[in-house]
Amino acid sequence: MRTFKLTIPVIFILSFLFGCRSENPKESDTPTSGEITICVDETFKPVIDSEIDTFEKIYQYAKIKVNYKPEAEAIADLFSDSARLVILTRKFTKEEESYFQKREIVPIVRKITYDGIAVIVNNANTDTLMTMQQFRDMMSGKVTRWGQLSGRSALSNIQIVFDNQNSSTVRYVKEKINNSPLAKNTFAVKDNPSVIDYVAKNRNAVGIIGVNWISDRQDTVTHGFLKKIRVVALASDTAQPGEYYQPYQAYIAQKVYPLWREVYVLSGEARAGLGSGFISFLASDRGQRIFLKAGLVPATMPVRLVEIRNENIKITK
Repeated sequence: MRTFKLTIPVIFILSFLFGCRSENPKESDTPTSGEITICVDETFKPVIDSEIDTFEKIYQYAKIKVNYKPEAEAIADLFSDSARLVILTRKFTKEEESYFQKREIVPIVRKITYDGIAVIVNNANTDTLMTMQQFRDMMSGKVTRWGQLSGRSALSNIQIVFDNQNSSTVRYVKEKINNSPLAKNTFAVKDNPSVIDYVAKNRNAVGIIGVNWISDRQDTVTHGFLKKIRVVALASDTAQPGEYYQPYQAYIAQKVYPLWREVYVLSGEARAGLGSGFISFLASDRGQRIFLKAGLVPATMPVRLVEIRNENIKITK
């Protein structure tokens, strides 16, 4: 029988390698393999589900578990190490940046797409045109009845419904009214589909949701939602009389639809792991095309706008 002798340096190297594996099991992932948990603003569930599904089909040894939560809960998960990265509609605050500076970590902040906030009303509501000033007056409580917006309206007291009291849409609307308190006739339900369902069943309701839930017109779920409600067209403060825009992709890209916003992926990952790989995919051509198909506006690839005019064409032989 042969016997082998291991020298002290070899024994040391082997013990070091096996020791590292056992002490750091969470660091076994690579940019294209392994398993991580991420947290995403619930507003973007439809499109991020598509992004993850495509990513995992390309990289079969990668597994991304995603938790969809309100913005405040998502960022808390990142700082408690419950999530490797988060996808939100804001950057890190100064206090959050100082957290990384103290640990000598350069956090990742990557803009990945643009989306918008949609204002929806019941199918029985004929008030589908609104100026930004009317929107602010409604959200702040200066306007509480539909008749104050339109003397022709047969509806009564306005009911404003959000997805969640800690959501990004609530924060965004508060910013639009100079961080004043929201109107007393405001309340939150559970998520974006719940907002759509409530508005569909209540004539006096107005809902605030992420455009992502109604923008992918090739999706059967989106078609179902659009049949249940009406989408309000908004006029910016600088718009010409009669210039109202719905949250269509082109209008968000041109920023003529006033309630547009930027979407970021945030991470404190200090090495090239699966989180970094997924961020690179989101910013890649393939990842950006998924955002484009979902009705959002890509942030890292050129967008071509095509104007189609409905004009009579004279054909001569």
